[in-house]
Amino acid sequence: MRYFFIILCSFILSIGLNAQSIVNYTSSDGLLTDFVECIDVDLNGNVWIGTSIGLQKFDGSNWTEYNTINSPGLVGDNIKVITAMSNGDIWVGTDFGASRFDGISWTTYNNASGLNNNQVYSIEEDNMGTIWIGTHAGVSFYNGAIWHSYGYPDLHWSGVNGTAVDSDGNIWFSSPLGGVTCMLGNNFINYDTSNGLISQNATSIIIDHLNNKWIGTGGGVSVLDSTNTIVENHTRMYIMPPPDTLNPVVDIALDYYQQPWIAIYVGYLAEGGVALWESNSETWYDYDVSDGLVGKNIKGIAIDLDNNVWIATTTGISKMLVGFNSINTINHNNILIYPNPSNGNIRISSLLENMHSLEIYNTLSQLIYTRKITNNFIDINISDLDPGIYFIRIDSKSG
Repeated sequence: MRYFFIILCSFILSIGLNAQSIVNYTSSDGLLTDFVECIDVDLNGNVWIGTSIGLQKFDGSNWTEYNTINSPGLVGDNIKVITAMSNGDIWVGTDFGASRFDGISWTTYNNASGLNNNQVYSIEEDNMGTIWIGTHAGVSFYNGAIWHSYGYPDLHWSGVNGTAVDSDGNIWFSSPLGGVTCMLGNNFINYDTSNGLISQNATSIIIDHLNNKWIGTGGGVSVLDSTNTIVENHTRMYIMPPPDTLNPVVDIALDYYQQPWIAIYVGYLAEGGVALWESNSETWYDYDVSDGLVGKNIKGIAIDLDNNVWIATTTGISKMLVGFNSINTINHNNILIYPNPSNGNIRISSLLENMHSLEIYNTLSQLIYTRKITNNFIDINISDLDPGIYFIRIDSKSG
């Protein structure tokens, strides 16, 4: 099967935020409190905000409040975790268990319901719709009817604060003191400083479309590739004022282009910000209060449907108006081409198709570039071409 893609090569940089690109919200705008614990965006584009005195939904204009008084079934008002699910449900975690909101009512889950511990650190969903809840005692998972749990010695005794699923269906867990663990079938494989991880203090984990595992730690970010080999360590994503130090990671989110945004905060310096790994240039771009962020103490990060970045802090929330390039990333039949428009560097990738070759044509249908493909992704540079519209044809295993 042959696909035709259009790439507009206007040779502009995909990143270039400034203070005017950031909108801040505080209690004077409708927030329950400026001290925000967590944030996420649902499939309808609503922003969900967790605080110590309740939960809010922001639809861009209106603020809706949920607490234990007006929402029976909400387990507590001190919201530590929010996760919006693919079916529209909202799950929240507290120190007293978890709750699920189906759009009408709340349902509480705690150790009496099957949760292995009431102190919830993380909530994630796998590709089968199973809910994985990381707790102080390990992890519990729920298929909608039955709860099961894993704990020590399969997982580190310090608990689970992050869960992610790779392209092979393996489940990955980050641990506050034990690095990360991969559940491969019935086997649990540990990765820690002995394997090259920056720190045993793994704070978060997320997996991109190339099956790279981005692991946030107390000392920076470690990256495992698709073979689960640590290939990169990043310790200075955010350049802080003196004295310079490592970058403790609070949270990680992937944008539309599968580029990681890292939330960073150094408690003893009271300094923090967010950093973006721009994959084409392999460069970190950092943003903080000097760029317009509402605060330094970063608590969480989320990406909305328009590719804007929402940042939770202890002094309010910020919306970074990143958006898409003037033409969206091309995503067709599981083949992804980005960025579009490009500055001359383009990545083409696919997990489901074995790509064999590509050809690039100009608007006169003249073949100007050809290349074989031996992996599930390819990086090409066409910066020597004139700006304009180009067509890419990809031959895959299907034909």
